[in-house]
Amino acid sequence: MLRLLWLALLAAIAAPAAAAAPTHITPSLVAETTSPAAGSRVTLAFAMTPEPQWHGYWKNPGDAGLETRVAWKAPAGLRFGPLQYPVPQPLLIAGLMNYVYERDYAELVALDVPAGLPQGTKLPISVTLNWLACNPQTCVPETATLATELTVGNGAITSEDRGRFDRWRAELPKPLGAPAHFQVAGGRFRLGVPLPAGVDIEQPYFFPLTDGAIDYAAPQTVSRDGDRLVIETAAKAGGPQKIEGVLRIGPTLGLELTATPGAVAAGKPAAQTGGFWATLMAALGGAILGGLLLNVMPCVFPIISLKALSLARSGGTEQEARREALAYTAGVVLVCAGLGAALLILRASGVAAGWAFQLQDARVIAVLLLLMLAIGLNLAGLFELPVLAGGDRLTQGGGIVGAFWTGALAAFVATPCTGPFMAAALGVAILLPTAAAMAVFVGLGVGMALPFLLLGFVPALRRRLPKPGAWMTVLRHILAVPMFVTALGLAWILGQQAGVDGMTIGLGAGLLLAFGLWWSGRRQRALKSGAWWPTLVALLAAIGCVAILPLGGTPDTTAAATTPGHERFDEARLAALRKDGRPIFLYFTADWCLTCKVNEKAAIERSEVAKAFAGKHVVTMVGDWTRGDPAISRFLSAHGRSGVPFYLYYPAGGGEPRELPQVLTPGMLVNLA
Repeated sequence: MLRLLWLALLAAIAAPAAAAAPTHITPSLVAETTSPAAGSRVTLAFAMTPEPQWHGYWKNPGDAGLETRVAWKAPAGLRFGPLQYPVPQPLLIAGLMNYVYERDYAELVALDVPAGLPQGTKLPISVTLNWLACNPQTCVPETATLATELTVGNGAITSEDRGRFDRWRAELPKPLGAPAHFQVAGGRFRLGVPLPAGVDIEQPYFFPLTDGAIDYAAPQTVSRDGDRLVIETAAKAGGPQKIEGVLRIGPTLGLELTATPGAVAAGKPAAQTGGFWATLMAALGGAILGGLLLNVMPCVFPIISLKALSLARSGGTEQEARREALAYTAGVVLVCAGLGAALLILRASGVAAGWAFQLQDARVIAVLLLLMLAIGLNLAGLFELPVLAGGDRLTQGGGIVGAFWTGALAAFVATPCTGPFMAAALGVAILLPTAAAMAVFVGLGVGMALPFLLLGFVPALRRRLPKPGAWMTVLRHILAVPMFVTALGLAWILGQQAGVDGMTIGLGAGLLLAFGLWWSGRRQRALKSGAWWPTLVALLAAIGCVAILPLGGTPDTTAAATTPGHERFDEARLAALRKDGRPIFLYFTADWCLTCKVNEKAAIERSEVAKAFAGKHVVTMVGDWTRGDPAISRFLSAHGRSGVPFYLYYPAGGGEPRELPQVLTPGMLVNLA
């Protein structure tokens, strides 16, 4: 305490001099929106960047240190909330425990803008910020005057600012929402926190906001007593009757709690996650298994024909089989890695993107429509166009180049669906460091290519394949049908995303391409030179059609309300229903996710399920991710997911949600109710 008083006195004396001195922690004042609406609440942030080896302090600094102090100057009527601190970390120096930040961090403030202000009103804001910056050898009180100007407007927030503030908010402790208790006996402090046994914890630590409750520098032990986490440490004499604080359950994850006196039994040693490497290995294993299972998921069916035909034609030498297997694997892995890298880049730039983000663009759907149509026409025998794969027919999978492009196409079409193991793995991947995340995406590709790798390197498996013959021509024509069905489905998705006009343009582009391919096929059969030029002209015209697609088409906004009791996803509505104790079935879907659509037709929209839900007053809430929705992306990320389908069931009475598997059955849903 004496050192704390000395530091406070030092800060008061040195503050004027520090104002002109360079700081060891660089602050900046950032607003989530510079055009808040009248009567709204806007979040401000003090983004703090410490130099290496330096740290700032939490609200309760521990045995030594100072919390951040602010003094606002702003127009009358603006109301500033208290500083909101992210989860800190403990730092023991010379026997003194400090609660600090040795990383970049942000302290948030809620600002209420008065109602009735006309648009265009200027709101100049300045603030004097005082904090203490320390390294293991010295402490320096620092100060800065920061300013920003807001203009009353429509409250628009850019995707970059939204993503940045979402990341900062994610590091704030979340309210526990349940009573905690503490017990002091024999000089020991024991805190019992209700926390389900299934919740993984990493580096658990209790940071008290209430002074005088525990010996800050004393070691803390963590144990389990069923669905309760128990933290034990040395107590201070004459402790308070109510204790507030934050329980850390992950490096930047914490629970804000209030504890009152009560009996707390000792628990068994708590199981903790194994840290970074255990998380990475689990995510990598899940990605490989998920990729392997992706080969039998319904969303992969459109490319099964390509793989089957390619494998059936592989009658070459052992060396050729291995080369084709490796080429196919390279195509799958490169596409998975490329999509993963694009996803990480988008998220780093503040865009709330998730897995299969590319299918939220109508132009990508249109390109896939053209591709599937061309493959179907090729399989049907309308044309042969070797130049598509540099001498190896793409859809026939002949040779190394053909195998590579078959794998690339398989991955691009198949990866939008997330099946068992894959959903959790990809959800973790987007939270890992870049190199580790890329390893998970590569693992997904390896898992998907594994069957083809085995066929290439295990001759006994290849010998079980049927021998080439005249039957393959018939099979090739039959396998054109799934390609045409897929193209038809893509046309429907295009209509959902870009409206009827967009679907018409897409079908028109397909008609142009089909005409060019037909013309090229006739020239090929006549052995004319330059047989491919009609396709080139038609392809350019089709691409021109894709480029003018109306991206602002009118989607089906009533889809979620066509079934009685269904509501569109809304976080505020979800919170209100949970507060009322209503049972809720919440699911996230997209028109381009075949697994989602199969689940809807085979389970969710069945009459027995509707009857069971109605009998128990279950509210069904639908989140449509077809065109991309930042609110849904943030919700999925908060639950460790990056794609659809995703299903949650909230039981009656406001209990914790239960996550359901990616493949649903009517009986499973009826049993929930």
